[in-house]
Amino acid sequence: MTQDRTEEDLLHLLSAGHGGVLVTLKRDGRPQLSNVAHAYYPDERIIRVSLTDDRAKTRNLRRDPRASYHVTSADRWAYTVAEGTADLTPVAQDPHDDTVEELIRLYRDVQGEHPDWDDFRAAMVRDRRLVLRLKVDRAYGIPKR
Repeated sequence: MTQDRTEEDLLHLLSAGHGGVLVTLKRDGRPQLSNVAHAYYPDERIIRVSLTDDRAKTRNLRRDPRASYHVTSADRWAYTVAEGTADLTPVAQDPHDDTVEELIRLYRDVQGEHPDWDDFRAAMVRDRRLVLRLKVDRAYGIPKR
């Protein structure tokens, strides 16, 4: 199997589901792990995750934007770790700002349609949500057979 084909197979696992583990770095250098929902956009090689402004993972990424993202197959034999550098949107300030629009796109890609988009928009501002865009620079793991 070629290196390009192996990486393609590894990255495909990011599209196979919407749950994974985001790994950021604490101030002391130890990893901080968070179970999160994601959407992977293969044309951009970007993993998007909705974050809350006051959480440890968000503070860690502002201090050190290096991150890893881990996903596994349902049988847990195959896995992918995607490494990259975080890009964080501004915190949602208005129900119709660009951050909220990106959060809507992300929600739709993970969950489908929301029963009340006005309520969703207000919640994104109230909860001080933002989007992590993790550009995949490197992937490793064991591809699905």
